[in-house]
Amino acid sequence: MNNKNPIGVFDSGIGGISVLRWLREELPNENFIYIADSRHIPYGDKSKKFIEERSIFLAKIFLDQQAKAIVVACNTATAAAIATLRSMYSIPFIGMEPGVKPALSITKTGIVGILATKETLNSQKFEVLTSRFSDKCQFVVQDCPGLVELVEQMDLEGQHVRELVEQYVESLLDKGADTIVLGCTHYPFLLDLIEDVAGQHVTIIDTGKAVAKEVSRRLGKAQLLCADHKAGSEMFFTTGDPGQTQKIITCLWDKPSKVLSIKQ
Repeated sequence: MNNKNPIGVFDSGIGGISVLRWLREELPNENFIYIADSRHIPYGDKSKKFIEERSIFLAKIFLDQQAKAIVVACNTATAAAIATLRSMYSIPFIGMEPGVKPALSITKTGIVGILATKETLNSQKFEVLTSRFSDKCQFVVQDCPGLVELVEQMDLEGQHVRELVEQYVESLLDKGADTIVLGCTHYPFLLDLIEDVAGQHVTIIDTGKAVAKEVSRRLGKAQLLCADHKAGSEMFFTTGDPGQTQKIITCLWDKPSKVLSIKQ
């Protein structure tokens, strides 16, 4: 394995760009390949078997590109497929996990709210995670149908998205939550709106930064960090409409970004 090889990052759509931002900040010299599986968005209403199949398909593409690590930048896909991926392949797979542990050190009411997709909240991985800390605080959860689709449409501050965010966030506030964990990589793009609805006394936790640090740690341990001192590159692919995805990624990535098509 060459330490100049790229790092693969995938999500059901463009939500994983929120993680890629943290990865680029933490690892400025690394080369990244990002795949948005936009043809099959959202993963949140798909079966575990389907998500596993998609994750394996995308992992094979990264492996064909000699990826040295793969970041599953999707909470739903992490919950459904990362154990299978790790059992099949020897390279590091780093997944998403709601930031429950940092929330414990912040909450004053002892009540932590979690916004996520239904698939994530119903997964065994999520149950195991919350049960580890259930003696330290109370978790209140809220699935958020519709938010992923609105982010994919770049509707980040319209009336409809505000109404949904108000409904979901206020449900957690009514139960006493003073800390809210974003359990989907699409939700950080709604951070300003979520913070506005939640109010200044509520802390919002995005786990992308912690994931980026974990990728750096894992690569360092395996002696796979890129030794080059020049800025790394990014390549973007989608299984959906490359033109539409390119417009969105260029906006979210804050610089012109060409998006290529992947069939299936």
